[in-house]
Amino acid sequence: MAEENAVSLSDLLGDVAQPEEVDKIELVAIIGAGVMGQGIAQAISSSGIDVVMIEQKIENVNEAKGHLTRNMEHEIARWAMTKSEMKVIMSRIQWSLDINDAKDADFIIEAVGENFETKQKIFSALDRVAKPDTILVSNTSTLSLTKIAETTKRPEKIIGMHFLNPVPKVNLVEVVKALETSDDTVARTKAFANKIGKRPIEVYEYPGFVTTRVIVPYLNEAMYVLLEGIASAEDIEVAMKLGYNLQIGPLELADNIGLDELLHWMQELWNALGEPRYRPCPILRQKVRDKKLGKKSGEGFFKYDENENKIEK
Repeated sequence: MAEENAVSLSDLLGDVAQPEEVDKIELVAIIGAGVMGQGIAQAISSSGIDVVMIEQKIENVNEAKGHLTRNMEHEIARWAMTKSEMKVIMSRIQWSLDINDAKDADFIIEAVGENFETKQKIFSALDRVAKPDTILVSNTSTLSLTKIAETTKRPEKIIGMHFLNPVPKVNLVEVVKALETSDDTVARTKAFANKIGKRPIEVYEYPGFVTTRVIVPYLNEAMYVLLEGIASAEDIEVAMKLGYNLQIGPLELADNIGLDELLHWMQELWNALGEPRYRPCPILRQKVRDKKLGKKSGEGFFKYDENENKIEK
């Protein structure tokens, strides 16, 4: 073969080898140790990657540690996890109150509540702390990533990863591309998702993306059926599970999400899109006012025991 026509494999492929990029991920920082942050940490740690969880107060850290431990102990009791697996997962998670501890992270995932100003402040701080090539991720389900990215000097490295609760059990993540997110950032993020056992679907920034936008009207309508006295909560669940071969009914699903979180989603979609199907049902507002927030508070549309199992009547 003539040497002047030879093309080496390295010349042909260049620097596009994604697996090598993903294998370099050694540390992921998570900002916010709430239910979503805990679930994301467990999923990442289970894949063999170290995690640093950063919170505001030591009380929040202690509460998060306790909640995460109880969840995994419940899985052990169900034979879904071993004690040694739990020990390894917890050993890979460090806890911190200092945002500077994210400085060596390869990915940083923000998982605080859906408050735009809070997220902007966090991303602005992370932009100063993080390594230049670090990707900054938001777990937002309704807010504009493009606007959040405006507070940073790396808009091409800002992306969304919308995980669904419970994160360790739901094998889906929406990878959300903002206006200036680069193709390289999307590719690296999707490869990272695959590495931690999640099926990524790529979506473009729009209020609610896919999962939130589709599920909210379904849950809202079930609440209106309950409010109007058409059927009881239990019968609504039975109707939808048996009628459409679903594993969980709409009202228990709402309790799983957290009624305060669901109300926030609806308000954001209602404000952004102005369509009646996103207008929160009054019964949802009442539940939130009464602090009946679903599984996390022990009561929502149904009551739950300390292990968040539904108490049957």
